[in-house]
Amino acid sequence: MIKNSLTTILLTLFLCLAGCKETQTEKDDVSITPEINYESEKKAILETLHQETAAAFQRDYEGWKDKWVHDPTITKIYINFADSTFSESVGWEEISGFVKTFIEEHPEPEPVPSMVKDIEVRLYGNGAWVTYEQQDSLRGLKRETRLMEKVDGQWKIAGMQTTIYGLQGEK
Repeated sequence: MIKNSLTTILLTLFLCLAGCKETQTEKDDVSITPEINYESEKKAILETLHQETAAAFQRDYEGWKDKWVHDPTITKIYINFADSTFSESVGWEEISGFVKTFIEEHPEPEPVPSMVKDIEVRLYGNGAWVTYEQQDSLRGLKRETRLMEKVDGQWKIAGMQTTIYGLQGEK
Protein backbone atom coordinates (compact mmCIF):
# COMPACT_ATOMS: atom_id res chain seq x y z
CA MET A 1 0.00 0.00 0.00
CA ILE A 2 2.78 2.43 0.97
CA LYS A 3 4.78 1.34 -2.07
CA ASN A 4 1.83 2.05 -4.43
CA SER A 5 1.20 5.45 -2.81
CA LEU A 6 4.88 6.38 -3.06
CA THR A 7 4.99 5.27 -6.71
CA THR A 8 1.86 7.32 -7.44
CA ILE A 9 3.32 10.41 -5.75
CA LEU A 10 6.65 10.09 -7.59
CA LEU A 11 4.91 9.53 -10.93
CA THR A 12 2.66 12.56 -10.35
CA LEU A 13 5.65 14.69 -9.35
CA PHE A 14 7.59 13.56 -12.44
CA LEU A 15 4.66 14.39 -14.76
CA CYS A 16 4.20 17.80 -13.15
CA LEU A 17 7.87 18.66 -13.54
CA ALA A 18 7.94 17.41 -17.13
CA GLY A 19 4.82 19.45 -17.91
CA CYS A 20 6.31 22.56 -16.32
CA LYS A 21 9.51 22.19 -18.32
CA GLU A 22 7.55 21.78 -21.56
CA THR A 23 5.40 24.83 -20.77
CA GLN A 24 8.53 26.90 -20.10
CA THR A 25 10.07 25.78 -23.41
CA GLU A 26 6.85 26.64 -25.29
CA LYS A 27 6.74 30.02 -23.55
CA ASP A 28 10.36 30.72 -24.53
CA ASP A 29 9.63 29.83 -28.17
CA VAL A 30 6.64 32.19 -28.29
CA SER A 31 8.53 35.13 -26.81
CA ILE A 32 11.35 35.01 -29.37
CA THR A 33 10.97 37.94 -31.77
CA PRO A 34 13.09 38.66 -34.80
CA GLU A 35 15.69 41.40 -34.54
CA ILE A 36 14.31 44.70 -35.87
CA ASN A 37 16.70 46.87 -37.85
CA TYR A 38 15.52 50.35 -36.85
CA GLU A 39 17.36 52.22 -39.62
CA SER A 40 16.11 49.84 -42.31
CA GLU A 41 12.50 50.14 -41.12
CA LYS A 42 12.79 53.94 -40.85
CA LYS A 43 14.11 54.09 -44.42
CA ALA A 44 11.23 51.92 -45.69
CA ILE A 45 8.67 54.08 -43.85
CA LEU A 46 10.23 57.25 -45.27
CA GLU A 47 10.02 55.78 -48.79
CA THR A 48 6.32 55.00 -48.31
CA LEU A 49 5.69 58.56 -47.09
CA HIS A 50 7.58 60.04 -50.05
CA GLN A 51 5.68 57.91 -52.56
CA GLU A 52 2.30 58.69 -51.00
CA THR A 53 2.99 62.44 -50.90
CA ALA A 54 4.28 62.51 -54.49
CA ALA A 55 1.25 60.53 -55.72
CA ALA A 56 -1.19 62.85 -53.93
CA PHE A 57 0.39 66.03 -55.30
CA GLN A 58 0.72 64.54 -58.80
CA ARG A 59 -2.97 63.46 -58.67
CA ASP A 60 -2.06 59.78 -59.05
CA TYR A 61 -4.96 58.13 -57.23
CA GLU A 62 -3.78 54.55 -57.88
CA GLY A 63 -0.28 55.29 -56.57
CA TRP A 64 -1.73 57.11 -53.57
CA LYS A 65 -4.20 54.36 -52.58
CA ASP A 66 -1.47 51.71 -52.72
CA LYS A 67 0.18 53.36 -49.72
CA TRP A 68 -2.88 53.16 -47.45
CA VAL A 69 -4.39 50.44 -45.29
CA HIS A 70 -7.91 49.74 -46.62
CA ASP A 71 -9.75 49.30 -43.34
CA PRO A 72 -12.96 50.78 -41.88
CA THR A 73 -11.15 52.10 -38.77
CA ILE A 74 -8.39 54.24 -40.32
CA THR A 75 -8.54 58.04 -39.99
CA LYS A 76 -7.39 61.12 -41.86
CA ILE A 77 -7.52 64.54 -40.18
CA TYR A 78 -6.62 68.01 -41.48
CA ILE A 79 -6.38 71.00 -39.16
CA ASN A 80 -5.63 74.22 -41.02
CA PHE A 81 -4.80 77.17 -38.76
CA ALA A 82 -4.08 79.37 -41.79
CA ASP A 83 -7.72 79.35 -42.95
CA SER A 84 -9.44 78.02 -39.78
CA THR A 85 -10.73 74.81 -41.36
CA PHE A 86 -10.91 71.25 -40.09
CA SER A 87 -11.80 67.97 -41.75
CA GLU A 88 -11.95 64.40 -40.51
CA SER A 89 -12.53 61.25 -42.52
CA VAL A 90 -12.97 57.84 -40.89
CA GLY A 91 -12.64 54.53 -42.72
CA TRP A 92 -11.12 53.61 -46.06
CA GLU A 93 -14.32 54.21 -48.06
CA GLU A 94 -14.71 57.77 -46.75
CA ILE A 95 -11.01 58.64 -47.10
CA SER A 96 -10.83 57.14 -50.58
CA GLY A 97 -13.98 58.99 -51.64
CA PHE A 98 -12.64 62.27 -50.26
CA VAL A 99 -9.39 61.93 -52.20
CA LYS A 100 -11.13 60.82 -55.42
CA THR A 101 -13.46 63.83 -55.23
CA PHE A 102 -10.55 66.18 -54.49
CA ILE A 103 -8.59 64.88 -57.50
CA GLU A 104 -11.65 65.22 -59.76
CA GLU A 105 -12.26 68.79 -58.57
CA HIS A 106 -8.55 69.75 -58.66
CA PRO A 107 -7.00 67.67 -61.48
CA GLU A 108 -3.96 69.90 -62.01
CA PRO A 109 -0.87 68.55 -60.22
CA GLU A 110 0.70 70.70 -57.51
CA PRO A 111 4.40 71.15 -56.85
CA VAL A 112 5.56 68.21 -54.75
CA PRO A 113 6.95 69.48 -51.44
CA SER A 114 10.59 68.89 -50.66
CA MET A 115 10.74 65.38 -49.36
CA VAL A 116 11.41 65.10 -45.66
CA LYS A 117 14.71 63.70 -44.53
CA ASP A 118 14.25 63.79 -40.79
CA ILE A 119 11.41 61.84 -39.23
CA GLU A 120 10.86 60.60 -35.70
CA VAL A 121 9.83 56.96 -35.66
CA ARG A 122 8.66 54.77 -32.80
CA LEU A 123 8.42 51.14 -33.83
CA TYR A 124 5.92 48.77 -32.25
CA GLY A 125 6.42 45.43 -34.02
CA ASN A 126 4.37 45.74 -37.22
CA GLY A 127 3.27 49.26 -36.30
CA ALA A 128 4.97 52.63 -36.12
CA TRP A 129 4.17 56.15 -34.91
CA VAL A 130 5.82 58.74 -37.16
CA THR A 131 6.06 62.53 -36.80
CA TYR A 132 7.77 65.16 -38.95
CA GLU A 133 7.50 68.70 -40.30
CA GLN A 134 7.33 69.63 -43.96
CA GLN A 135 7.32 72.82 -46.02
CA ASP A 136 4.60 72.91 -48.66
CA SER A 137 5.09 75.65 -51.28
CA LEU A 138 1.32 76.35 -51.38
CA ARG A 139 0.30 75.78 -47.75
CA GLY A 140 3.45 76.54 -45.77
CA LEU A 141 4.61 74.72 -42.67
CA LYS A 142 2.85 71.43 -41.92
CA ARG A 143 3.30 69.04 -39.04
CA GLU A 144 2.43 65.46 -39.93
CA THR A 145 1.67 62.51 -37.69
CA ARG A 146 1.25 59.11 -39.31
CA LEU A 147 0.26 55.77 -37.89
CA MET A 148 1.90 53.09 -40.01
CA GLU A 149 1.22 49.36 -40.28
CA LYS A 150 3.32 46.74 -42.00
CA VAL A 151 1.05 44.78 -44.34
CA ASP A 152 2.50 41.87 -46.31
CA GLY A 153 6.01 43.25 -45.70
CA GLN A 154 5.15 46.80 -46.87
CA TRP A 155 4.65 49.87 -44.67
CA LYS A 156 1.25 51.49 -45.24
CA ILE A 157 -0.58 54.43 -43.69
CA ALA A 158 -3.30 53.56 -41.17
CA GLY A 159 -3.84 57.05 -39.78
CA MET A 160 -2.86 60.61 -40.65
CA GLN A 161 -3.11 63.96 -38.92
CA THR A 162 -1.89 67.05 -40.73
CA THR A 163 -1.70 70.39 -38.97
CA ILE A 164 -1.14 73.30 -41.36
CA TYR A 165 0.41 76.43 -39.89
CA GLY A 166 0.57 78.40 -43.13
CA LEU A 167 3.19 80.37 -44.97
CA GLN A 168 5.77 82.35 -43.01
CA GLY A 169 4.16 85.38 -41.43
CA GLU A 170 0.67 83.84 -41.54
CA LYS A 171 -0.85 82.49 -38.35
